[in-house]
Amino acid sequence: MIMSKSTLATERNQKPVVVVKLGGSMLDRLSKDFYQSFMELRKHYHCVIVHGGGPAITSMLDRLKIESEFHEGSRKSTKEILEVVEMTMGGKVNAQITSKLGRQSIRAIGIKGSDASLLTARLIDQEKWGYVGEVEQVETDLLLRLLEADYLPVLAPLGKTQDGQTVNINADLAAAAVAKAMNAEKLLFVTDVLGIMRQGAVMEETTPEEITSLIENGWIYGGMIPKVQSAVDALSDQLEEVMIVSGEQPLIQKNQMVGTKIRSKRKEGIE
Repeated sequence: MIMSKSTLATERNQKPVVVVKLGGSMLDRLSKDFYQSFMELRKHYHCVIVHGGGPAITSMLDRLKIESEFHEGSRKSTKEILEVVEMTMGGKVNAQITSKLGRQSIRAIGIKGSDASLLTARLIDQEKWGYVGEVEQVETDLLLRLLEADYLPVLAPLGKTQDGQTVNINADLAAAAVAKAMNAEKLLFVTDVLGIMRQGAVMEETTPEEITSLIENGWIYGGMIPKVQSAVDALSDQLEEVMIVSGEQPLIQKNQMVGTKIRSKRKEGIE
């Protein structure tokens, strides 16, 4: 059941939700200060983490001598590869994150999106992508219960189809779907950059229209393009702000989140 924002706030002692997407390439580079930031963040927000695991999956496939087939730059998830994805993301990577959070006395609990019908998905194009899916529905009840019990859910982006097939889901898209379903106030994309850069400086705030212009003019390029596009796609009437932040520094500095805010439109008087 997807609840309204007002109902969520009432049931959670007025604390809004923040969904944090941790990219797989960042997991070994997240600073101690970043993890400590969650202690401060959780004073003001209920947090849900959605993580990737691409490098760890690639490393395991290499060790097992399993070859990958790529389409348009993305790996096709065959049954053999899907087994490795489940083992790596739902096991090693998920445990790594919860362990590090635990060292900061944060009660993090690892869970797969394929558990308890948390993420219901459909196959995108089985011939081209194999067992890769996109989210159709998020069952928020379990996440709500964990948050109400003061746990921090750490979610591996796996899902189940209506007929019970496990599928691999892009972590950016999974995080956006969870944020929308949870009526989150913010969605944070944790990256290896300070934010969106322009002429050597971090942009404190931008809009979808400005991002389109920055891409067209070459200021945003390479791997940052799909990141900002996922951030823009996540914006909605409920989710009015998405942030690009760095995992190599404290998330909160001088009582503010540090990075680039992407808003559906600029708002006067907002810092």
